[in-house]
Amino acid sequence: MSDLTVAVDAMGGDRAPDEIVAGALTAATELGVGILLVGQDDAVRPLLPNGGPPPGVEFIHASEVVAMDEDPASGVRRKKDSSLVRCAEAVRDGKAAAMVSAGNTGAAMGAAVLRMGRIKGVARPAIAVPVPVPGTTPTVLLDAGATVDCKPEWLVQFARMGAEFSRIRYGHASPRVGLLSNGEEPGKGDELRKAAHALLDGSPGFVGNVEGRDVMSDAIDVVVTDGFTGNVLLKGFEGSLRMMVNLVFGVLSATDEAKAASEVVMPGLLEAAGELDPDTTGGAMLLGVDGVCVISHGSSSAGAIVNAVRVATDCVEAGIVDRMKGVVDAG
Repeated sequence: MSDLTVAVDAMGGDRAPDEIVAGALTAATELGVGILLVGQDDAVRPLLPNGGPPPGVEFIHASEVVAMDEDPASGVRRKKDSSLVRCAEAVRDGKAAAMVSAGNTGAAMGAAVLRMGRIKGVARPAIAVPVPVPGTTPTVLLDAGATVDCKPEWLVQFARMGAEFSRIRYGHASPRVGLLSNGEEPGKGDELRKAAHALLDGSPGFVGNVEGRDVMSDAIDVVVTDGFTGNVLLKGFEGSLRMMVNLVFGVLSATDEAKAASEVVMPGLLEAAGELDPDTTGGAMLLGVDGVCVISHGSSSAGAIVNAVRVATDCVEAGIVDRMKGVVDAG
């Protein structure tokens, strides 16, 4: 059993608390890390073996929940005894080395910023999402929604943090960093993109502008943009992938001939689809806060929570916060 403990928000997510608790318990046994499970007693305790936490798991009662559709800022400020806030406080107070939540993304970010604080010198935090690329490592997309309106110099900081995260998580010694725009030429984009390009030009790893079609390819390792554009792009990917999966499986079940053919191609399709499953990525990392915060997607299964705890553990062991402080100071 590792000395490292991860706080898990048992009440966050569309499938909470059942899937979240199941994933947290599995993570404790499979990964050998301590789990600090935070949630409402009457909802969580019936899901624990014999009505109590097993070895390696501690349970803390939190009387409130920030709902998925609740205003993030007011929810975090009003509900000081929410599971999200208590998780962030556990990291701040040294009771946990990291936190994981599949709940309200804005509230998770708000709780982390308000309770852990930002790293000195960080203007705004950024959500770094691993976008799957079949056959190779994911592309790190940031910001995916933490900071909607950005200044050019903030995108430069995102680029530094994203590149360091790519080194830590995916082993890229010299990550290729691109600025998301509507064309590859330096003069393309709005005023934000043009100004950010001028500031990034010549910096280590910067390859210039990239387009949306490049994100899910092996042409780039890190893609930088503002939180509004990044979130819209990410949701577009999710919708397109869902449509393609439904289309392919719909065609393969439409006729008897197609069903017969599906017996041959289905194993390969399922393997390929597995690479695109968000449950396997473990969630997004909130970069720029003085603590490790992993935000898993809202429909997270137990398996997704196990992978989120794995990401949190890996990042703690890699010293991600200190390394982020290093790249911010270097800037």
